[in-house]
Amino acid sequence: METFRPSPLDLSHHYSRETKSRDASAIKGFYKYFQIPGIGNLAGGLPNHNYFPFDTLEGTAALPQRFKPTPVEPVDPPSSTSSTLPASKELATSRVVVPKTSENADILRQIDLKSALQYGTAQGYPPLYSFLRQFTRENMQPNVPYAGGPEIIITCGATDGFAKTIEALTNVWNEDHDPLAEREGIIFEEFCYMNALQAAKPRGLNIVPVAVDDEGMKAGGIGGLEDVLRNWDTSKGKRPHLIYTVTIGQNPTSGTLGVDRRKDIYSLCCKYDVIIVEDDPYWYLQYPSANDSSEAARGVRSQQGAGPGSCNFNAPKSSGYAFLDSLVPSYLSVDTEGRVVRLDTFSKTVAPGCRLGWITTQPALCERLLRITETSTQQPSGFVQSMVAQMIIGPHDPNGRGGGKDDAGWKTDGWVRWLEGLRGNYERRMQTMCSILESGKQLVKTGRRQSMSEEWSVVNTVQMYDFVWPLGGMFIWMKLNFQTHPLWKKITPEKLSQGLWIYLTTEKYLVLVSPGAIFAPTEKITKEKSWAYFRICFAAVDEPDVEKTSHRFVEGCKSFWGIKNVDDIPEVETPEIERKIAQMPWC
Repeated sequence: METFRPSPLDLSHHYSRETKSRDASAIKGFYKYFQIPGIGNLAGGLPNHNYFPFDTLEGTAALPQRFKPTPVEPVDPPSSTSSTLPASKELATSRVVVPKTSENADILRQIDLKSALQYGTAQGYPPLYSFLRQFTRENMQPNVPYAGGPEIIITCGATDGFAKTIEALTNVWNEDHDPLAEREGIIFEEFCYMNALQAAKPRGLNIVPVAVDDEGMKAGGIGGLEDVLRNWDTSKGKRPHLIYTVTIGQNPTSGTLGVDRRKDIYSLCCKYDVIIVEDDPYWYLQYPSANDSSEAARGVRSQQGAGPGSCNFNAPKSSGYAFLDSLVPSYLSVDTEGRVVRLDTFSKTVAPGCRLGWITTQPALCERLLRITETSTQQPSGFVQSMVAQMIIGPHDPNGRGGGKDDAGWKTDGWVRWLEGLRGNYERRMQTMCSILESGKQLVKTGRRQSMSEEWSVVNTVQMYDFVWPLGGMFIWMKLNFQTHPLWKKITPEKLSQGLWIYLTTEKYLVLVSPGAIFAPTEKITKEKSWAYFRICFAAVDEPDVEKTSHRFVEGCKSFWGIKNVDDIPEVETPEIERKIAQMPWC
């Protein structure tokens, strides 16, 4: 007997004035008639596909088994053997071909340049949209608790998805002519992904930080979500009605939010009528081995409670895949009222340059996002959508070739296997870097002391930094213990932090890390605590360089902690620092 599921709430009172006034595109309404067999289409302003200069779109792609997975259940540590599985030359890759035209008349199976490069519906290229909708509802999010389940719309990546979401759900406020009482607000973690912050600020929104711990956003306690919402000062404007959050491998703090914490936060959002925007680019990158490795190294687990791999999170309905069932689930799994907007992306699973992702949310809000898309980006690049669709779904036409064996596509099985292999590679990188940083965090100092009768040697250890072994994502959030530096009382913490950052980039060490200040959403957080943190990414460098770069970081810290003269702390003019930061490939 199927469990009763309530309908999602009507959230239209949160829609922006512009969003409420949007109508369906009159032009897009014609598109359904274009598919009538034999129709003489004299209505649409479509260029003739025979004049497209591309006859095929082709590329060599990996088979989904290319990379070696790590175990679904915790293993400490995962195997350090090669991350690439051996394969014969013939089976190592496949040839993906998108033909000019397909003989298949079904628009959900028709993958060709004739359709992909033509104007299309704003919700996305039909074959890819159909696959992602099914994968989202049946495999990724099989237990969304509201009636009818969620809908999706394809985006030009998560950044595009967030931009459209805040356009739909917030009004622009200008301090020169709008009353303060009308100013809306959005909540961020106290260290957050800066692209999202920079998208919100120009709309005049109050930027409201909430405290985090090793797990992620705090529900209770001083500075936690309940504290912020319950004690909101209305003289600053309206109480915030949006949360932007990264819950798996939080960027930059690397926290992974457990199910119990999600339930606590969701309950507060229901009480105070808040919508959760969940940006989850690292959902597949959850690391079961981190807890056990942390406990083995220091006697403390990364996180208490149920972490990735500790149980089947998809109850009562399984995803059909042990790997997906082992992952800490989305806020959508507890979304009884339909107040979650989830942002997914192909940036970490295929490539950032794809500019391809999708939004999952309740149908009524998804329809409003569709209206925004119709008059802005429309659907993403047809080149990208058709190539990804052909690789995963595969052709239903003799002229095409997919990304799997025998010219078929990867299918859902292959896509999940690819995700498992990616997780395996990143988990091994995490283990390599964390192990080196763990063993190198103590600086051993030796000396000699003498009394009236004898002399003896003294060994003293100083801890330079600390971190939590991450349960997900691509980052290590390092707290620097500058209080243990010999110059702590002779120079400001900001100067010490800046000095170490510069020192690590010098020729002897050549290590570039992200200073905590660039992730601080307010000036107050920048001044009070951001100087104590670095974000370190174990994903970006080539695999052989993870170990070498980690060792150089440790050696650079040890050398810096040996500096006893203030004049030896490196300083660079602010423009030079800003130039270095500007050259970083932020994500």
